[in-house]
Amino acid sequence: MKILCLILDFSLPGCRSLKEKRRRVRKLKDRFGATPNIAVTESGFHDQPDRSQWSFVVIGRDLRLIDAECQKIELYCHSFVEGYVINSLRQQLL
Repeated sequence: MKILCLILDFSLPGCRSLKEKRRRVRKLKDRFGATPNIAVTESGFHDQPDRSQWSFVVIGRDLRLIDAECQKIELYCHSFVEGYVINSLRQQLL
């Protein structure tokens, strides 16, 4: 079994409250949280309304397929989150 962790940092310009921040990024958990081989959580900048960090842990048997899934996650974030991905880190755990 292979495990890959994808950590994305977001800048959310113009976001002034934590409520608005959650509205902007909630779709990440809704979209990927129901996928059986992906765990997703907000992992940083909890108290900053204009920043957010999300971690995705993807598991599977083939590292190429896991990497492709991470690319899909990144593409989705660039396209559908009301903000900017300012940092991306992939780390193979197993």
